[in-house]
Amino acid sequence: MDDLIAARMQMAVSLGFHIVFACIGMTMPILMAFSEWKWLRTKKQEYLDVAKAWSKGVAIFFAVGAVSGTVLSFELGLLFPGFMEHAGPIIGMPFSWEGTAFFIEAIALGIFLYGWNKLNRWVHWMSGVVVGISGVLSGIFVVSANAWMNSPAGFTWQNGRPINIDPVAAMFNSAWLSQAIHMSLAAFVSTAFAVAGVHAYLLVKDRNNLFHRTAVKMALSFGAIAALLQPISGDFSAKDIAQRQPAKLAALESLYKTSKPADLVIGGIPNDTEERVDYALHIPGFLSFLAHGNFEAEVTGLDKFPKDERPPVLITHIAFQVMVGIGMLLALTSLLFLVFSKWRRRTLSRKWWLSFIALLTPMGFIAVEAGWVVTEVGRQPWIIYGVMKTKDAVSRMPGLQYSFYTISAVYLLLTLIIIWMMRRQIATVKTNYPSASLNQ
Repeated sequence: MDDLIAARMQMAVSLGFHIVFACIGMTMPILMAFSEWKWLRTKKQEYLDVAKAWSKGVAIFFAVGAVSGTVLSFELGLLFPGFMEHAGPIIGMPFSWEGTAFFIEAIALGIFLYGWNKLNRWVHWMSGVVVGISGVLSGIFVVSANAWMNSPAGFTWQNGRPINIDPVAAMFNSAWLSQAIHMSLAAFVSTAFAVAGVHAYLLVKDRNNLFHRTAVKMALSFGAIAALLQPISGDFSAKDIAQRQPAKLAALESLYKTSKPADLVIGGIPNDTEERVDYALHIPGFLSFLAHGNFEAEVTGLDKFPKDERPPVLITHIAFQVMVGIGMLLALTSLLFLVFSKWRRRTLSRKWWLSFIALLTPMGFIAVEAGWVVTEVGRQPWIIYGVMKTKDAVSRMPGLQYSFYTISAVYLLLTLIIIWMMRRQIATVKTNYPSASLNQ
């Protein structure tokens, strides 16, 4: 394993784990605060019980996210020193703001966890709101830095170095808004459906449990709204990518030849040798519409780029198909949930529906992982799009493969610890919250 592959694999493993923790950290505090708000408004005990149970999960994932995020910050400097040498002064601001948001979140979470029965109820609830807002802002600030890598701004590149640095322009680059919206919605979809899935699984085993029924309904309500908004966000992102990163868009759709109009490709396996897509379904002109809002518009293909500047088509295309496929599945599920909630409420208590929701537990996170593959692999070979290639930023330190093996083992151990802690938490919930009548 050469140094470039080892460095990229280590970052992939670290990001792959951390993004799950980040999504949960952005979403669970909002769910927690909403549940407490429902209790304050209705005085129903089940809402308070759910808020307290979810707060323990927030604490666990906050601690784990802090560890994995710290590892990532060190890895950027150790594995890609060429990148940090030039990028650090430009995109340092969003990272500093992320640190500030994290600091506020930590304080507010401590107040929330230890303030039960000690603070005014509404003051206590406000501390939870601060945790939720800080968590979302932390994610947005980090996404802003990643967006800069896709759409570098706020500097002039001269003689291999950045000059005329404007950190505000860098932070609010042309990609940050579309990426921030898309990632925030993805966090809510993935986490809300995972939470609903876990409670739905437990509800199948104990059909009259009011605690789990309340949790499923609240989580799905958030997940449904986010999942139905996500395709709109995806369309916004696609049009943005078509303008800024046409090579990425071409790789997403395996568009080897510039076409006017261009077909939308569904499924299929890219064939780089023959430059075609095998076993795919083609929808005439639809890619032109999605990219430019015109069924007859020209869409730039990979033939317009040198072969050494093309993203890996196979990985990017398959990851994109997985992300879109799961996104549409969750959007359809969300639509059914809203319909059933309005006209067929009994269906939401049926075993088949609860089992289906339980099966969806990991799907949102799979879509998030696929989406990050699209974002990162689709930018290759650039680490700073159009400015610096990944191979020019990687560390020359020997033995990077051993670092990769070590980090992978640490994250695997961390995952096992999380599973053990969450299983204990769920077992406690089952003990402390017995069944209640469906008519209650």
